[in-house]
Amino acid sequence: QQRSGEDDGHDGSASLVWAATPGMLFQEDKQTRPHPLSLSWVLGYNSSLAVHSLMDREDWVLLYVSSHTVVIHDILGNRQYHLQGHTNVISCLCVSEDRRWVATADRGPDALIIVWDSFSGIPVRTIFESHPEDGVSAIAISQDAKYLATISAGTVQRVCVWKWTLPTEKPVCSTELRPEFGYQDYVIFNPQNPYEFVSNSKTQVIFYLWGDAGLQYSTPLLSSQTFNSVVGRFSQSVFHFNNSQALTGTSAGKLVVWDAVSPHTPSKELRVKPHSMKATKLVPMQKASLTVLMVFESCIVTGDVKGQVKFYDGELQLLACYSHSKVGPIQSISFSKTTPEPPGASPACSTSCTASSQPFVARNFILSTSDATVLHVATDGTYCEKVMEEAKKAVNAIACHPRQALVAVGSHCGLLKVWDYQQTKYLVSRIFIEAGIQCLCYDPEGYFLAAGFTDGSVYILDAISLQSICKEFKFSRGPVTHISFSHNSEYLATADEKYSVTVYKAVLPNGSRCWKHLAGLRSHYKPIRSILFGVQLDSNEPRLLSLGEDRQLVEYDLNSSSKDHLVALHRDRVEQVAVPLCLAWYPQLSTESFILIANNCYKVKLYNTTTKMCRKTLLGPTYGSPLEKIQILPTTNTTDPQKCYLAYITKDKVGLQILPVDGNPHKSSAFICHPDGVSDLASSYDGRYVFTAGGDDCAVMKWEVNLNALDAAASLGGEDLIPFYNLLDGGREGEFFRELEDYFYYAQLRSHGIDTLETRQVSTHIPLEEIPSVMRAIGFYPSEEKIEEMINEVKFSKYVDTGEQVTKISLGDFIKLYINHRPAFGLSMKKIERAFQVLGYDNENGDKVIDRGDLLLLLQCRGEHMTEDELAQCLTTLMGRHPGGGGSEPDTCDPSGAAALTEEEIPEEITAEIFAADILGLPIAEPEK
Repeated sequence: QQRSGEDDGHDGSASLVWAATPGMLFQEDKQTRPHPLSLSWVLGYNSSLAVHSLMDREDWVLLYVSSHTVVIHDILGNRQYHLQGHTNVISCLCVSEDRRWVATADRGPDALIIVWDSFSGIPVRTIFESHPEDGVSAIAISQDAKYLATISAGTVQRVCVWKWTLPTEKPVCSTELRPEFGYQDYVIFNPQNPYEFVSNSKTQVIFYLWGDAGLQYSTPLLSSQTFNSVVGRFSQSVFHFNNSQALTGTSAGKLVVWDAVSPHTPSKELRVKPHSMKATKLVPMQKASLTVLMVFESCIVTGDVKGQVKFYDGELQLLACYSHSKVGPIQSISFSKTTPEPPGASPACSTSCTASSQPFVARNFILSTSDATVLHVATDGTYCEKVMEEAKKAVNAIACHPRQALVAVGSHCGLLKVWDYQQTKYLVSRIFIEAGIQCLCYDPEGYFLAAGFTDGSVYILDAISLQSICKEFKFSRGPVTHISFSHNSEYLATADEKYSVTVYKAVLPNGSRCWKHLAGLRSHYKPIRSILFGVQLDSNEPRLLSLGEDRQLVEYDLNSSSKDHLVALHRDRVEQVAVPLCLAWYPQLSTESFILIANNCYKVKLYNTTTKMCRKTLLGPTYGSPLEKIQILPTTNTTDPQKCYLAYITKDKVGLQILPVDGNPHKSSAFICHPDGVSDLASSYDGRYVFTAGGDDCAVMKWEVNLNALDAAASLGGEDLIPFYNLLDGGREGEFFRELEDYFYYAQLRSHGIDTLETRQVSTHIPLEEIPSVMRAIGFYPSEEKIEEMINEVKFSKYVDTGEQVTKISLGDFIKLYINHRPAFGLSMKKIERAFQVLGYDNENGDKVIDRGDLLLLLQCRGEHMTEDELAQCLTTLMGRHPGGGGSEPDTCDPSGAAALTEEEIPEEITAEIFAADILGLPIAEPEK
């Protein structure tokens, strides 16, 4: 899309961009969004990037970055508009002089450069594969808004110039920088010459000139010996408004003055010639480190680590200074577009001006600091107002109130805030100096808020005032990772990084509820992924479960537990190979009660709440990473109480799933929420909103739920077996399906007897005993435990309702069983290679190998061991021979019998490739990118 109607030669009034005006973003009527989840509000921002002022006076409109989203925030109107298009965290941005064009870039896979129209919110230009290796570290836009300069984020940095108004994916010119120049992370154009720009790292300033001869640069040297003075590390550089000089701020509070060796002008003759700059002065400005340096109108403006903003004239004479006692290191300064009124009332910021017959008057400005504070400063001294104050460190904890539209947000910097998400305003906050907040939980009535901290302490707070109900507890030896109340608020349980579960019990000393430490237990030997309270089936007593990466589901006996003695009632291993990651109580959608557990193999499993027996294995959402946390969405659907939904997060996405889970991929959807990782998930009490916390990106995102859109997508995906046919290779009409049908009917023949001459009864079912044979015939090789799970799943599928066991399975049910149990992404050569890395050794060639005898021994004695007869039969069949007999002792671990059969066929040293290709006969895929 072109930048204006003049560029493409057609009537510009037809273009939304051409007709856009400032502020029109917030004038449109809010319509129902067509997606199951839509970003509604963003809390927090990336304080390492600049905050820009788009509008002021009657409207305070700011532009800033939160994770992968650009937020246009109308402060006074309490509205936000989100520019979404990046899939990675935005690494840099710049704004044109007239505040209309915003250019953003990210770093990571499939990095993008996007130019947005800030009036309409439309992305007018997207540049793909600009720096495909590592993305972009710095970006600048020229004064005339026609050109972009970008610097890549790789080890070998590449500098490119783009004419973004042209629909081309190639830069106008580019060059590579040598690594000894340091990591260039700042770039800016010369306001008076779009063919000249400057960049700097902490140690090197580089001047560029581009034109018909390409992109050329010079790297003037400057060290402590140049002026016999400490230079410091470079922060930012600018061109002086006299057009023959440039300035660079340093961490020693000094300005480096660069002068052209020969004066240059933006004429075409000089444009093709390389130019050189030389450091002519090192001017000490102050003791504090300079963090921001910019030229505004006829002033040079600096910002420092003490929060001071100073204005200088062209000769570097001080004109004015603005400071505030509680302002941190300045990250950016953005001036108003309008000129202020003459100075008036008493100052709120302390101001000192140089002696002059005329008072110094500058435009109002927005100040952002590296400790996540944004201020609006009036240069007439009337006020210095704090606009935003957000979390300075990682936000890992969020919790929604069970009865009101409140969400609590906790940060590693110790900041706890409660926010009304309907009115979009903060209500109350508290700062904990001792440690960072790691997890939060409201009690079921909403009277209390429990917080777990990085130093192992636990606070129980009043939900309204955030004041402590009782003295903090310190019974965890490591950071508290999970915290939860029982349904009747009688118990509070925590899990920590030292694999321990700690339980606190409520007491009523003076009629007011308080808690006391009951007991703790180191119940796992790997990280605990979830703790979960429930209710006993036959009473109103609470149940407590914990799930660990050690594959153990532990249930505790709270009634039998006493002071300093927590009793573990049951320990059940819930996985054989996969690692369980999260669990939840499954809604009562049938007669049987289940616990839902998701694992790292993209499977969700239903376990009977009493026997802990695996009753069903289903394919879960497959959106790049497995489910990290799950939560049953509260529903207000009174017409169909059986209609339930699941909210979940993966490594970087948030999604919804229609229940019951059956493996249908169309029943779930997911959206990128925090590209660098999601740390927590919470849902509102009415199920209308889902909240995600982004950890290190310091942002919390509020997502609006539209269940009708999810239901519509599921309906469009087809009914019955149609979605499952599409998951087969080639679909319903493909060769794989025909092969599966053949094997299915072969299994029928075998069950009736191959040699029988009697009339056969054709059936659409096969006996359950034939399931393993057909599974292996079509390329899925389950373990013996997995086979037992599959058979039991079918056998007892109707037992609770009818009291009878199922003895056969239809083709349609078999396809569902196959899709839900097979590996989500097929056989992986990486897994075989990983096994050889663990079990093998390096041979003379440096390859990971396993000795033939060791391999046979491992197969017979480890894991699900094979007898010598079974091993000999498998290997000789795989090698294309008929088995010639086995050992006399079938259960022995002596591999000599099997080894003798295969000595000629199998090499003495086996690599992963030999094992996969020559022994198993599997096709080896090309190495993944």
